[in-house]
Amino acid sequence: MPPNTNETIFPCPFSKGYGIPARQAWLLLKVFLGYRLILAGLFVTLFYSYTDSSLLGTYDSQLFVYSSQSYLLLSILSGICIAWRLTSYSTQAQLLIFTDILILTLIMHASGGIDSGMGALLAVSIAAGGLLVGGRCAMLFAALASLAVLTEQFVANYTHSFNSTSYANSGMLGAAFFTIALLSYILAKRSEQIFQLADQQQQTITKLEDLNTYIIQHLQSGIIIINKQQAIQMANESALRLANLSVLPVELGDISSYLTEAFQSWLADPEQNLVLLRLSNQSEIHCRFMPLPTGHEFFYMIILEDVALYNQQVQQSKLASLGRLTASIAHEIRNPLGAISHAGQLLSENPLLSIQDQRLAEIIQIHSVRVNHIIEDILQLSRRTDSRREKIHLKPWLDNYLKNFTLEHTVDIDAFKLSYPDEPLYAFIDPGHLRQILGNLCRNALKYGKPETGPIVIRAFALQQAPCIEVIDNGSGINREHLSQLFEPFFTTSSSGTGLGLYLSKELAELNQAKLNYYLTDNNQSCFRLCLLNADQTLIDL
Repeated sequence: MPPNTNETIFPCPFSKGYGIPARQAWLLLKVFLGYRLILAGLFVTLFYSYTDSSLLGTYDSQLFVYSSQSYLLLSILSGICIAWRLTSYSTQAQLLIFTDILILTLIMHASGGIDSGMGALLAVSIAAGGLLVGGRCAMLFAALASLAVLTEQFVANYTHSFNSTSYANSGMLGAAFFTIALLSYILAKRSEQIFQLADQQQQTITKLEDLNTYIIQHLQSGIIIINKQQAIQMANESALRLANLSVLPVELGDISSYLTEAFQSWLADPEQNLVLLRLSNQSEIHCRFMPLPTGHEFFYMIILEDVALYNQQVQQSKLASLGRLTASIAHEIRNPLGAISHAGQLLSENPLLSIQDQRLAEIIQIHSVRVNHIIEDILQLSRRTDSRREKIHLKPWLDNYLKNFTLEHTVDIDAFKLSYPDEPLYAFIDPGHLRQILGNLCRNALKYGKPETGPIVIRAFALQQAPCIEVIDNGSGINREHLSQLFEPFFTTSSSGTGLGLYLSKELAELNQAKLNYYLTDNNQSCFRLCLLNADQTLIDL
């Protein structure tokens, strides 16, 4: 198996700090091995070609044959070891350089000594040693090569092998070896620094790409990147969730044909860069188009924002502001109201009052209580807390809620009828907020829904995978002219109502990204429908 490409190799035991990435090191080693195979093949081929101009093996042909054949055989064996990683990099590199110095020196001697020019081939081996191994080992190779050349000259002089010997040439060749080793070492150090810098930059770029990908994928807003042909290049998880998709579509039209038309209209008129998209699951999404030019190609970015989430944030801000205002007003009203109620109570206790005055004092008490109820409802706006949503199993939760509601309001439990589907429904909502919403709806149903003519139906069901709760009564319904004002604050058709119950219910629903609507059933019954978030899908997205 190939080594880890991020591994750093320290080939020479005498090196201090020199190292190159494993992938580049093995590649250099293969290049040098290829050079050896070519050189060994040339030695053998040229010797057996019997060319008169050849200087190969002129002094000792038998030594040349043995040396060149050994050189070729060792190169082939090294190739096998490198291909199968039978030896470590450092061991293989050092063996190649050591055998080069030994065998090339023998070939030089067999070809006529230093005057044959074969000693120049040792310079290539020394340079390769500096690049492959580096460090102090490069100087060691240069010293060994110089010693080998001088030894060859000493042996030739001692045995009178040649007509003349040249220790001066041997010394200059040795000096060249040390110079080449030093230069190759410096070059290798610079290459190492370049590799390290490139690796650091690559790691930095990789980290930035991972960070950008993480940020984009975890944005609440959906991001879709398309090209000029409207082919989708990238989309984050939020975009798939908002578009109610499980896999990345191929083209923009696969999401919505209306979105494609809006995109084309934006291309014709860039000022119209915002559109409201209504999907098949009744969810609404704000879509904003932006150009995204790059160095080589032009792309477009579409930003998707959940209208329900936006409304939730607006509701939180609106409720906070409205709560502070109403709390201030309510407290200012409560103080004089308390004085009026107390004075009316003392006045009603006066035994000298006439029957007419007693009736007036009673009216003061009744309307003081009514105004106090209005103040209590208004103060609920200022006590509104952030939504603390959790997963709720609707069937047991509604059973328990209805028991507590009927006990609290002293109502016969038969006045209500619960209806459930066979499969379990899990909603994601603040239990306290859900309790307040259903409390307002059930009280209104008891008050206006004619419970004496039939039970009030509380029905739980799934609508396009969203859990919903309906409260259906037997009332005559709401006049059409009043429907547009139904959820407005202080709107009521009753002389005793405050007009804040449905408004608070609507606000609490939007605070939990739920929807509260009113409609008439096929039997002309009043029905309030509350559609909640699916806990299973929402918790997965979170």
